[in-house]
Amino acid sequence: MSGRTRVRACPERTCVGCRKRAAKHELLRVTAVEGVCVPDPRATLPGRGAYLHPDLACLDLAVRRRALPRAFRAHGSLDTDPLREHVAARADSTPAS
Repeated sequence: MSGRTRVRACPERTCVGCRKRAAKHELLRVTAVEGVCVPDPRATLPGRGAYLHPDLACLDLAVRRRALPRAFRAHGSLDTDPLREHVAARADSTPAS
């Protein structure tokens, strides 16, 4: 095959919190619905999306840097409480390694 491999390309996205690149399946897609940031784990909600590590540290960074309103091109601030609850619940259910 002369140097060709059959490895499938994995799409990468950038976390809006820490600005690190990661595989799309490792990040949580977030969308803005009527001024509220909502998690979109199945990536099926319409509209513009932003990607975030499912970690409270990255969420705090994104809120502090005002990265979510910028990513959604929204004016003013967005409510992140539903997103924070989802990330916290996911962190509690994931076993620590």
